[in-house]
Amino acid sequence: MRFLFHYPELAGDQGDLLDAGPLAEVAAAAEHHGFDGFSISEHPAPGARWLAAGGHQTLDPFVALSFAAAATTRLRLLTYLSVAPYRNPMLLAKAAATLDLLSGGRLTLGLGTGYLKGEFHALGVDFAERNTLFDEALDVLPLHWSGEPFSYTGTHFDAREVIARPRPVQRPIPIWVGGNSALSRRRVAAKAQGWIPMTGGAELSTTARTAELGTIPELARKIGEIRERAAAAGRTEHIDLVYSYHDAADPAIEPERHRTAFAELAAAGVDWLVISNRTPTAAATFDFLAAFGGTYLT
Repeated sequence: MRFLFHYPELAGDQGDLLDAGPLAEVAAAAEHHGFDGFSISEHPAPGARWLAAGGHQTLDPFVALSFAAAATTRLRLLTYLSVAPYRNPMLLAKAAATLDLLSGGRLTLGLGTGYLKGEFHALGVDFAERNTLFDEALDVLPLHWSGEPFSYTGTHFDAREVIARPRPVQRPIPIWVGGNSALSRRRVAAKAQGWIPMTGGAELSTTARTAELGTIPELARKIGEIRERAAAAGRTEHIDLVYSYHDAADPAIEPERHRTAFAELAAAGVDWLVISNRTPTAAATFDFLAAFGGTYLT
């Protein structure tokens, strides 16, 4: 199992988005202490009501991960998650290909359909079209990354004999699809390289408009079904399972309980654990990285 560190997100609308520490230094520290990846989420226009209820601000994931790439050498760089319907898929593909090229082939493109209606309205995107737009993006991304001529007519665009460069280093850039629904799992089996189910219980699932994930045995059953469906379709590559672990606020407390939990998740088929902690200062973030790395990763 490998571990990703999610840059601490600022809850609400107060404070500075870099209160948790200079991003380049935090990414370098995560790499130094044994983490295998680094992630940033996306909310370009979060609503005040959602922020007051515990929502969070974010940096732009592609810009921030490019900055992290320049400060590291081996960390995987994950958009966790980029909301595919927010962008024309040509712009999404270009940003991803550029980041992959500049990082030497280290991008993993985590994609979601999105769930905040107010954010869709602020961006001028029809919330009711989000699944159609998401599927169009899954079609267009590999065509764009091929560097070969292609045409594609979408709901709001018509690309005719496009030749897009640069080609990314990875062929293809891994796509991890977020969401707990049966539709999300079918998308993973058909076209993606990984699945990012949403953890956090019934309340978060309701807010995010996705089914509750269920128990660890249920998670194991679902990833098994995804992998079997992919194999039946003739796909041979491994489908990654990514799980967000929310229970490590102080890594030094009850380490054996955490090791047992990690082992249970690994046995269920989890490949990557996303570790997050809303540390409010740079000192707290660096202390957390050192403690977690020293306890579990080195």
